[in-house]
Amino acid sequence: MALDDDIRILERVKLFEDFSSDQLRLLAFGAETLRLRAGRDLYREGAPSDCAYVVASGKIELSRSRGGENVTAGEAGPGTVLGELSLISGGKRVSTATAAVDSEVIRLNRSLFRRILEEYPEVAAKLHARISANMKSMLDEIGSLGRHFAE
Repeated sequence: MALDDDIRILERVKLFEDFSSDQLRLLAFGAETLRLRAGRDLYREGAPSDCAYVVASGKIELSRSRGGENVTAGEAGPGTVLGELSLISGGKRVSTATAAVDSEVIRLNRSLFRRILEEYPEVAAKLHARISANMKSMLDEIGSLGRHFAE
């Protein structure tokens, strides 16, 4: 994919909505496009997490291991970010991502992403606020589900 194509895909990703055109260009310039045949794993559950991926085309199936069996946890289509927290911190992958059909993803490097945030603190502050709001929303939703599991 051409650099301008990558930029067009990245500018539609909610995570990057506060990035300027120049910042998106920097991010896209350091990115790598990967093509996956249907059935090929993008990453495996438990593997080190050092980057994020944006689905450019196709469909990626997410699964988790439960009792020795893989259970589908969801699907990701174009514009979806996989492993966004990997851009900020390390850790292990919590799922396996497999191409459900022939797909393309954009691999985003953590060190470049962090360098952009260091050089543009206003973007870092907005990103922090968005992630915090997302976490609060998720925790509120988990709290509301708790009553369904109370004895």
